[in-house]
Amino acid sequence: MDILKRLEEYRRQEKELAWEGTFLDYLQLVEENPKIARLSHARIYDMIKAAGICEENGVKKYNFFAGELFGLDKTLETLVEEYFHSAARRLDVRKRILLLMGPVSGGKSTIVSLLKRGLEAYSRTAEGAIYAIKDCPMHEEPLHLIPKALRPELEKELGVYIEGNLCPSCQLMLQERYGGRIEEVMVERVIISEEKRVGIGTFSPSDPKSQDISELTGSIDFATIGEYGSESDPRAYRFDGELNKANRGIMEFQEMLKCDEKFLYHLLSLSQEGNFKAGRFALISADEVVVAHTNESEFRSFIANPKNEALRSRIMVVPVPYNLQVSAEVKIYEKLIKQSELDTHLAPYSLWVAGVFSVLSRLKESKKQGMDLVKKMKLYNGEHVEGFTDKDVVELQQEVLGEGMSGIDPRFIMNRISSVLISKGKKCINALDILRGIREGLEKHPALNKEEKNTLFNLLSVAKKEYDEVLKKEMQKALLTSYEKAAQNLFDSYLDNVEAYCNGVKVVDPVSGEEYGPDENLLRSIEEQIGVSENAKKSFREEILIRLSTLARQGKKFGYDSHGKLKEAVEKKLFADLKNTIRFNLLSQNPDAQQLSRIEDVLDRLVKNYGYCKVCAFEALKYAGSLLAK
Repeated sequence: MDILKRLEEYRRQEKELAWEGTFLDYLQLVEENPKIARLSHARIYDMIKAAGICEENGVKKYNFFAGELFGLDKTLETLVEEYFHSAARRLDVRKRILLLMGPVSGGKSTIVSLLKRGLEAYSRTAEGAIYAIKDCPMHEEPLHLIPKALRPELEKELGVYIEGNLCPSCQLMLQERYGGRIEEVMVERVIISEEKRVGIGTFSPSDPKSQDISELTGSIDFATIGEYGSESDPRAYRFDGELNKANRGIMEFQEMLKCDEKFLYHLLSLSQEGNFKAGRFALISADEVVVAHTNESEFRSFIANPKNEALRSRIMVVPVPYNLQVSAEVKIYEKLIKQSELDTHLAPYSLWVAGVFSVLSRLKESKKQGMDLVKKMKLYNGEHVEGFTDKDVVELQQEVLGEGMSGIDPRFIMNRISSVLISKGKKCINALDILRGIREGLEKHPALNKEEKNTLFNLLSVAKKEYDEVLKKEMQKALLTSYEKAAQNLFDSYLDNVEAYCNGVKVVDPVSGEEYGPDENLLRSIEEQIGVSENAKKSFREEILIRLSTLARQGKKFGYDSHGKLKEAVEKKLFADLKNTIRFNLLSQNPDAQQLSRIEDVLDRLVKNYGYCKVCAFEALKYAGSLLAK
């Protein structure tokens, strides 16, 4: 069986990862590659950097987070460059607890999870290899064996930095097992694993009355204390607290600010001095990145309490707001849906319209003239908005502090999408189904007051209007492909009439040969589609004629795509003429056979080229027809 081969290959790889040697063997490895002995912050930064870094529009993007986090590029740049990069250089920021602060479902836990999973994988590579004293409960750095008096000379010789002291267990082991001969101490390669509690610790607050500090720092081993007779004997102590096991890696504090004060006090010396107190021992060294996360309200309460001043100065806060880009929001929903066993088709723009609503709920009103939430949303999404530039985007981002720290969270949207998918029992779900599902969810939402609900209902209406406009354009594009010949004829007719108007000549009917003056009604019906006023019509027509003549002298034809504005006007005019016919044939009991055949072609095109299925293509075309008939 193929699975047997895979298992055999897996066992072979695991065997290759194993390494064991004396301290002298380890020193040789360090001499060849000093990075082996780097501290935890540097290791994590190198891990992120190894995955690849690129820059787009002045913002760094990290491949390490790609595919999992969307729309948080600036947050991630702050996290990596201002914290991990600085800490990797051993600047003072490494003595800070990293606190990710933001709203629920904003990506805080995902960031920590990615760092933990990444470190597990990185430690299995040659570049990320980690070595530790064998049988040390804290799998500590073997260079801690070197006496402090000899460290400066060895640091210079090997090009390394040694920080920390042997844990109580290793101090005893060095004397009893090795007789103080550090060169004989056995060293082994360790693989970071949260499951096996190697290099990753996690602490979650619970009831302060029942939660014991031993969860962080270890506890007395009552089974052996009678044998060794003292609580200060390392053999009578379990060095199995989360701070012990997180050494050389990451310590995650979930909802740190909900912890009882006695737990937070241990972080004071850990963050500043790189050690903590456990039992009746001297301070124990620990090299670990302490990452915590909390929400904004908890953080505000924390900093308002003067008792927390000492710890507050040892925290570096990285705000993690909601994503503010519609395109990125859609990727979030797509990622979550892919993790399910969904067998229902989602019509185009179903997730997009949910993203529009979510992002609108997170944006703050701007004082900039002519700016509304929709324009702001489009600018943030990288879309062109008439009258605004990239400079305006930067100003908008700096205008409001804390934008994105409130609003509708992705979990709520996913809950509503899930409800729609399960309850409707349909083979296909469209954007209108999603909007109705969100509205139903808002009506039942217990945490929203009447005013908040009304605000969100208004944003739902705005999202629906945006969907209506997008759908009309898409249906128009699909229809005009089927009516391509009609569009070309209308385009040619307009050019003939413009030439007649500007040159004062007659237009010749291609069928009857009859001559007549320029059809002003036709000209204006097309020009009005793109806002050409009565006063501006003459200059617009002359500009078209000049373009036509210039191309003719160059031996080129003034084609359908030669003038973007005119093409848009012709398409809008044709679609306006067709909309009643389309709606009639979609709803009529006795549709015109020729028109119905064309509509069938449109439906086929929507399925083949636009991502629709037969069901949602028909519903979208019918809905677009009703919009255009208004």
